[in-house]
Amino acid sequence: MTTKDHPVNGSPEQPGLPEGRFSGREAFQQMVRDAFATAAREGWPEIWISDAHFHDWPLGERAVVESLQAWARSGRRFSMLAVNYDEVIRRHARFVQWRGTWDHIITCRKSPSADPLDLPSVLWSPAWVMQRLDPERCVGVAGPESDRRVLVRESLNEWVRSKSSPGFPSTTLGL
Repeated sequence: MTTKDHPVNGSPEQPGLPEGRFSGREAFQQMVRDAFATAAREGWPEIWISDAHFHDWPLGERAVVESLQAWARSGRRFSMLAVNYDEVIRRHARFVQWRGTWDHIITCRKSPSADPLDLPSVLWSPAWVMQRLDPERCVGVAGPESDRRVLVRESLNEWVRSKSSPGFPSTTLGL
């Protein structure tokens, strides 16, 4: 894994996001943290995250939620795709609370009949993408390459269009 200065990835004072292959849960989780911090700093207009269950994503960490809070504002879009959101609700309480506050900019989709290994495990933005090719071992690739960003976005669009439905409501209504 290498880090390069790139116009979309920061200035010389702010190192850019990683580019190239990565391996390991710690490297993956740090990349997620760094991506959300970069999104807040650079004002990415849109973020997509997709994973079968998000059980090993650091979504509930205070620093991640603080980055998302700094990023969130009107006109931004945050989208999620999962098989289901049980693990998100169980493991990531801070994120669930943030999701409720920012419901108006968040779209959540679920695909309960999908094979968890078929669902993309990605963090996508117009500037950079991180894709886990092997979610079990946290092995993947990351970078700003436009061809990878286009392919990942097309895959996410296909899941939204034909393989998923709305899920993870911001509130649960009781009787």
